Formats: sequence, C-alpha cells, structure tokens
Amino acid sequence: MAAKQQTMTDVQKLYIAIIVIASAWLFYLLSPILMPFFVSALFAYLGDPVVDKLEQKKLSRTVSVSIVFGALVLVSLILLLVLLPMLTAQVGALFERLPEYLARFQTHVIPWLASMGFPVEVFDIDTIKQAITNYWSEVGHVAGNIVKYMTHSGFVALQWLANLVLIPVLTFYLLRDWDLLIARIRELIPRSNSKKIIALSLECDEMLAAFMRGQLMVMLALATIYTIGLMMIGLELALLLGVLAGIVSFVPYLGLIVGISLAGLAAYLQFHEWLPVLMVVGVFSVAQMIEGMVLTPRFVGERIGLHPVAVLFAVMAGAQLFGFTGILLALPVAAVAMVLLRHAHQQYIESNLYK
Repeated sequence: MAAKQQTMTDVQKLYIAIIVIASAWLFYLLSPILMPFFVSALFAYLGDPVVDKLEQKKLSRTVSVSIVFGALVLVSLILLLVLLPMLTAQVGALFERLPEYLARFQTHVIPWLASMGFPVEVFDIDTIKQAITNYWSEVGHVAGNIVKYMTHSGFVALQWLANLVLIPVLTFYLLRDWDLLIARIRELIPRSNSKKIIALSLECDEMLAAFMRGQLMVMLALATIYTIGLMMIGLELALLLGVLAGIVSFVPYLGLIVGISLAGLAAYLQFHEWLPVLMVVGVFSVAQMIEGMVLTPRFVGERIGLHPVAVLFAVMAGAQLFGFTGILLALPVAAVAMVLLRHAHQQYIESNLYK
C-alpha cells in the first residue's frame, strides 16, 4: 500500500514537472503578445488595494473600480501628453547647449580641478564633443529608421494601436475581477499545503507591495520635491534632473549622489557661482531628510529586507539577462526571492543537516 502511494506521488510529481515545462515553453512562444497583459496585470495589482479600501467605504466593486481606473487613465494621460513632451524638450535643449556647457567646463571647472591636484588630463573635451556628436547623430538615425519602419509596416502600427486599446480594457476587467482571480488560484492549491503556501504568498505580496507600490510613491514624491526645489533655484534643467534623480532613488542614496553631482555641475555651468551649487546641496539634503523621516516610513515601512548591494546586483543582472524588461522585473523578482531565501534559511537551520 505504501509502495503504491509512493508510486502515485512520483506520478504526480512527473505531471507537475510536465505542466511546468509546458507552461514555460508556451510562455516563451507567446511572449511577443504578452506585453499588454503584463502591463495590465501590473496596473491591476497596483490599483487593487485602493479598490478594496473604497469597497470598505460601502461603495460597490464596479464603482470603486471605475474611480481607480479613471485615476489611472488620468495619470497616464498626464504623463504622455504633458510630462513626456516637457522632458523631451529639456533633453533637446540639453543637447543644443551641450557644446556651450563643455566650453564652460573647460574654462572654469578644469582649472579649478587642476588647482586641487586632480588629474585633469583625463578630460579631453574635443574627444567628448566628437563622441556626443556621433552618438546624437546615431540616435537620430536610429529613430528615423524606426519611424520609417513603423510608417511602412502596417502590421507594426496596427499592433501598437491594438496594445493602446487593449491595455485599458484588460486593466479594467482584471481590476474588477482581481479578488475573484486570486480566489480561483487559491482553490487550485493542494489542500495539504494550502496554509503554508498561502502564508508564503501573503508574505511575498507584502514584500512586493513595499517595493512596487511604496517605492513608486517615494520615487514620485522625491522627483516632485527635487524638481520644485531646482526650479526655485532657477535651474534650466530642473525637470529633467529632478525626474532622473527621483527614478534612480530606488537604490538608497543613489538618487542623492546622482542628483547632487549632475544638478550641482549644471548649476555651476549655468550661473558660474558656487552659491547655486550650495543651494542644490540644500535641496537634496532637505529631500533626503523628508524621505528618511516621512516618505519611507509612510509608504515603504521597515520590512523591505533588501540590502542596497542586492538591489544593484538585481538590476544589473536583470539588465544583463533580459535587457529593459529585466530591469523592470529585477526588483519584484528579487523581493520574492528574498522571501523564499528567508524561508529556505529557516528550514535549513531547523533541519538535521544543520544540527
């Protein structure tokens, strides 16, 4: 009887392995069309807690979903129609004035660095100018080819249009049925391990929420603070530098270092004085204090558990393995991996092998 039970267990394991391999292969085959589903699932995951809170205020699920969906659409439109053109304009202005900035850097900053004993021979301005010119012309050439290809390829244009329509539709339906989908998935979990797996999934969700919901709020708040502060100083590239520093702030202190370095250099090249540079340092210092005392405790909490070195490694590994998609998935995967490693470590400590 015991042998028969063991045989059944082995067969079940074989079935599970076959299902996993077949699912991975199917996912690989369908990967070109999965992007709108992935983006919609991300929006639904981010919006579901807000929908649940609105339901607690006696609103129906449909009304709650409509409110959250409308807010998501409004934010997306603002980003696409307002913020993106402004950022594009600032990038264009930066490249237009780059030769002027390089000339000022050569006449003002390099002599000061030389007086401080810094090896200024590493700065070859002519080589830098030529490299930037070549890069900018190459970017324009590639962009022109992409536009030309999309113009002549009706299928690509149709695919982009389909994704543009699909993402809002999929987001609405996934957001409306998110709790139902989670319940259906839990029903598929074997009853003997359901409590343990559900507890583990809840812990993974808590970690993911800290990174994806909490950290996004922190990044948005920091980008806003940086941009407003730099605008008050009068920095021409305030929006571009503020948004850039806010984006890289998911790594602790990286936004502070990058922001002070780039914004400080831009302030000196623009004003030729050290006072604006000190004001830039003040802006980022105040923002760092606000992040440490208000933003991170409020939105992220103290249970992230990922070391800054682990964050950097995850992002670099994701970029190396899967490119831009890997960068987007690096932190969520690292957060889940941290939860699983924590449980694996605890099981190892309690195992006979360790004892």
